[in-house]
Amino acid sequence: MATAANKAYDSTTMKPAKSHNGILIVIHVVCIILSILSIIPFWIMIVNATRSTNQIQQHALSMIPSHYMLNNFKILTSKSFNPIVGLANSLIISIGSTLLNVYFSSLTAYALVAYEWKLRNAFFSFVVGVMMIPAQVTMIGFYQMVYKIGMTNHLSMLILPAIAAPATVFFMRQYLYPTLSMEIVQAARIDGAGEFRIFNGIVIPIMKPAIATQAIFSFVNSWNNLFTPLVLLTNKDKFTMPIMVSLLRGDIYRTEFGSVYMGLTLTVLPLIIMYLILSKYIIAGVALGGVKS
Repeated sequence: MATAANKAYDSTTMKPAKSHNGILIVIHVVCIILSILSIIPFWIMIVNATRSTNQIQQHALSMIPSHYMLNNFKILTSKSFNPIVGLANSLIISIGSTLLNVYFSSLTAYALVAYEWKLRNAFFSFVVGVMMIPAQVTMIGFYQMVYKIGMTNHLSMLILPAIAAPATVFFMRQYLYPTLSMEIVQAARIDGAGEFRIFNGIVIPIMKPAIATQAIFSFVNSWNNLFTPLVLLTNKDKFTMPIMVSLLRGDIYRTEFGSVYMGLTLTVLPLIIMYLILSKYIIAGVALGGVKS
């Protein structure tokens, strides 16, 4: 009787373990498949940057790199495409706008959470409402203003508007509201700390995961932005990488697909580096949230 009971007990306890292991295996397989599917487009782009135009036209899909990378780069730089100028301008705009975006949006979110003022809810509703307005709607008025003040070919006009980022303010406020402990803020105030010192020394470290997440989104959006720079910039020395890559579609570059993929690869590379630098903060934030919950 005891043996039979033990066998039944063992069998019942092993079934959930086996099913749990099976679920884990399925999850890992699905994650591996999704990872491969995500990497394949980037790999094909990099491979095509090493192939000639004839190879791309005759064999559209290939996973094996070729030996035409230097030739494609020479073709790319022999035209009006200047990757150094494009990378420098794009980095200046993207880094500057990202810093302004995350800092002032975090500061605004802190004001919405830490202070009690009469129009706080109305202001937050206004921020949410502004999120619904497409940027293209305001572009005509923005261009007229920039043209009147004579700043059409200045990179600062692509950086300063990042201070007002309603979507980032909304995200930061939603993150900070359940995270920030007002007791810590009050204790710092009692100790004589100023508001900016509290924000820079206490609030910013708390918001690192949210800041890293929004920094990636802001950097990517600014780096990939083609519409606004194309409207404001007419000087070739001020062109960004997306503008230069868009010019590769002209008649001169019509058959040089290898150089086009080379330009796309140079454009995407900084985005990958940016994500690799900041991804650890996002993972740390997710893990911290799981522990707290």
